[in-house]
Amino acid sequence: MLVSLRNPLAKLGVDLLRRALRTLAVVARDDGTGRGDTGQAREADDLPHACTTETHEDPLFEMSDDTTISLEDAVDQTRTGDLWLFRGRSVADRAIRMLSNAPVNHVGMAVVLDDLPPMMWHAELGKGLLDLYTGTHHRGVQLHDLRAAVEQWAGRYEQQVWLRQLTADIDRKREDALLRTIARLDGTPFPSTAALAGRWARGRVRSKAGVEQVFCAEVVAATYQEMGLLDDERPTNYYDPGRFWSGDHLTLQDGAVLGSEVRVLG
Repeated sequence: MLVSLRNPLAKLGVDLLRRALRTLAVVARDDGTGRGDTGQAREADDLPHACTTETHEDPLFEMSDDTTISLEDAVDQTRTGDLWLFRGRSVADRAIRMLSNAPVNHVGMAVVLDDLPPMMWHAELGKGLLDLYTGTHHRGVQLHDLRAAVEQWAGRYEQQVWLRQLTADIDRKREDALLRTIARLDGTPFPSTAALAGRWARGRVRSKAGVEQVFCAEVVAATYQEMGLLDDERPTNYYDPGRFWSGDHLTLQDGAVLGSEVRVLG
């Protein structure tokens, strides 16, 4: 059994963090959690562009499935900073969308470093998958094998899945900022529904919430801010999953652009 590495890893430099992640990714793959093979670093191709004119203001719109991609191709082509968005039918999923007036109820961010298999950086209530940062199973903010995470959300959680590809210069400096954010936030608890409502309400009036809990959209927003892709004029609790859907016209920095949603089919 792996011993949690969160505390010692948080004190390491980013180069050692990379090595530790590579070791844990291999353990996850051998354990059956991950299925990707390490190899040469990959250059991702651009995904086909989907056409959508829907907005965040209508959370119950009929989403377009005109442009689709297989999960295999999506995982192969994803790169650091790409967004994975999810929409489910459970009571909890609908409650999140109604509470935030959003078209989707979950968002995660792809992490693709060096020759490591693609990973998903997000926050959730479940603890079924191995966290590749700590080497343990826990709830809250987690770093998962991306394929395994999407298969769980599409299969067990019965979610529709979309991918938005980021066009940006993800250099070593931004990757280091990403690793420091993972070290800082991994393991942070996921808030209750009531706490979510309070955090969003404070965020709408630009009041920063505490860091003792964090929601999935806050993880993505905080990471984008640390990487210099998103300004910090708004607190992270301003963001909900729908803010990362194309209809909300999220403004990024330094020439970064998010493409339209592409439906991912398992």
